[in-house]
Formats: sequence, C-alpha cells, structure tokens
Amino acid sequence: MSATATATKSTAPGKAPKRGPRMSVATVLLIIAGTLVALSVLRALAGGGQQSAFENITSSGQIGAALSMAVPIGLAGLGGLWAERAGVVNIGLEGMMILGTFFGAWAGYQTNPWVGVLAGVLGGAVGGLVHAIATVTFGVDHIISGVAINILALGATTYLAKRWFEPLSDIGGSPKQSPQVDDIASFTVPGLSDGLATVENHHWFLVSDLAGLLGGLVTDISALTIVSILLFAGTFFVLWKTSFGLRLRSCGENPTAAESLGVNVYLYKYAAVVISGGLAGLGGVFLALVRSHIYNEGQTGGRGYIGLAAMLFGNWRPGGLAMGAGLFGYSDALQLRNGGATVHALLLLVALGLALLAGWRLYRKRYVAGAVCGGAALVLVLWYALTDTVANDLVPATPYIVTLLVMGLAAQRLRMPKANNKPYRKGQGT
Repeated sequence: MSATATATKSTAPGKAPKRGPRMSVATVLLIIAGTLVALSVLRALAGGGQQSAFENITSSGQIGAALSMAVPIGLAGLGGLWAERAGVVNIGLEGMMILGTFFGAWAGYQTNPWVGVLAGVLGGAVGGLVHAIATVTFGVDHIISGVAINILALGATTYLAKRWFEPLSDIGGSPKQSPQVDDIASFTVPGLSDGLATVENHHWFLVSDLAGLLGGLVTDISALTIVSILLFAGTFFVLWKTSFGLRLRSCGENPTAAESLGVNVYLYKYAAVVISGGLAGLGGVFLALVRSHIYNEGQTGGRGYIGLAAMLFGNWRPGGLAMGAGLFGYSDALQLRNGGATVHALLLLVALGLALLAGWRLYRKRYVAGAVCGGAALVLVLWYALTDTVANDLVPATPYIVTLLVMGLAAQRLRMPKANNKPYRKGQGT
C-alpha cells in the first residue's frame, strides 16, 4: 500500500502535486441555480422573439436533446478515462466509436437491437485490444497507435459497408448506410412528465425553467441512457473504492512501484484499454441505434475527440467528465432546435458569465486575465446588440468552439496521471 501511495506523489521530494480545487456537489448545484436565475432574469427583460429564444434554452426538448447528445460523448470520455488512469493515452476513441456504430447497426439489423449493442461493444473492444497490443506489448507511441486505429477503423468499415450493406439497397442499404434498425426501449416517468410540462408552459419566473430542466431528464429516456448513467457510477466505485481500481490507477501513476507490490502491470493495462474500447464502442452504438436507428458513414462526427476533451475538462474524474459531456452535448443539441436564435440568446448569458469571471479575476489581482475576460464579455454584448440571430453556417461549429474555449479555461488546473504515454518494461522502470 505504501508503495502505491508513493505513486501518487510528485517527483519533487517532500512535495505533493499541486491540484486544482474540486467542486463539491453543493457548488455545482449553486452554479446551476445561478444560471437558471440569470436565464429567468434575461428572459423577463427580453421581449418578442428574443424571449422565445431564452425559453428554448431551458425547454424540456432542448434538455432532452442535450442528454441524448451527451451520452455518446460521455461514454467515449469514460473509455479514455479507463485507459489513461492505467497510463495509456487513447487517441483511438474515434475509431473505436466508428467500429461500434458499424457492428452495432449490422448485428442489430440481422437480429435485434440488444444483440447489436453487444456487437458494437465487442467491436470497440477489439479496437482497444489492437491499441493495447501496439502500445503495451510493442511499445508503439500511444498517439501514433491511436491515429492509426482511427484510420484503420474508417477504412475497414467503409470496405465492409460496401460488401454488406450495398446489396441491401432494396430495403434502404447503401455503401454509406445500413437498413433501418428497430428501436431500443425508452422510458417516461408517468405523471411527473406531464405535470412538469404543464408548469413549463406557464412560463413562470424560474419555476418554469426548472420544470423544463427536470422534464427533459424524465421524458423519453432511452434504456441505453440509463445503462450509461450506471456505468459512470460503476466506474467511480470500481476505480476509487476497490483494490482492483487502486492497482489499476497505480499503473498509471508509477508502474514500477506497482510492480514491486506484485501487480501484473501488463494485465491491468490490457484490461483498462480493452474496457476503454468497449465503452467507446457503446458510445458508437448509441449514435447508430438510438440517435438515428441506422449506421451512417461519418456519423461519429469527431465525438471521440470531444469525449477526450470532456475527460480532460473533468480532470480524469467521472463527475467532472459527466459535467463536461453535458456541456458539450448541450452545445451539440443547439443546432437541432432553432439553433441560430438560441445561440444568439446564449451570447448574452455567456457575456454575463464572463463579466462575473472578469470581476473575480480583478478582485484576485489577476489584472491581465480579468481584462481579457472583460474584453470578451464586451465583444459578445456588442455582437448580441447588433444582430438578431447567429448565422446558420456558424451554428454547427458551436460544439467545437465550446470545446476550445472550455479547454483553454480548464488547462491550468489539469493534472494527468504521471506515467501517461510513458513506455513501461517489466523490471526496467518507467
């Protein structure tokens, strides 16, 4: 145990690594409450179409769409968390998601959706196994291996789609997509959903916004969404509350110390990367079987990379990852529901947040950061005041812009596992 604990210390003698403060559940709830109050105030001050745009921000439809968009991002990020906690960087999450979409849709069409779920998870796990063989056994650079898997996965699925789906053109198949797959069961909390919808439609100050937020979380929820939530909870329990998780995390911090305690480092790294691929594959299955009910070439749309960004935003913790996935999923869902007007309304909300952040930075005597945040807030206010909507060409780029902004703000507090992307050989140290 003492050697494993040593693995989490900094290389500087007598000093523990400096970590950013962790937000408690109470802090997160206060942030959400403050955001809802700000939205309610802005909606009350707005008028006409602008008021409708502010209402869309917290509507149950918007929240439900955000949740369904967040799940594949969160699952990809969860896969990255498993791999990196064991010291293996997994840039190949995008390729493993692609394998999940293809094999999930193929098996789902051939049999039933739940067999498709299993096939998609196995497809992603195979991608993870290839990544583990390359990086753990042969010592290939993790980034190079991950990029190669992304290219191979795209090439393999493109070839197989032509072989397996093109002959099914009479029932909707083509070289770029599969036939329709049956739906996976979804759930709505009876009574509660209708009651919240009634309250939301009254447009009451704050109360209706809260009803819209809760309504989106209890209406038409896919069974895979519930499975994903359980996987997040299970990941936290396994990695932080069990001896298995302690050994796995020690492999990502100091594999030499773990080896001295009798931990089979190779085995734990293999297990972590294969699980990582399976989780990314499940994210791909969600896109194919829940979001669209077909495999469609290119449907991952870079969500594997966004999932990796969400993991970094969450500082390699499941709770922070869930928050990051929710934020990116929300921005991804904006384009589905009157995107230009809703993004335009969000400009004012973001400007308010930046203004508050600028005040805090100035209070802490960080004048340069405060000036930058204040200048950005002013630019957004002018943008909002001088326009009526955001150009439709800009709306699809919103998730990627949010990713860049969030990672820029979060970069200073990140602390990755010490042995990440470092070669390990038994008996030779890191």
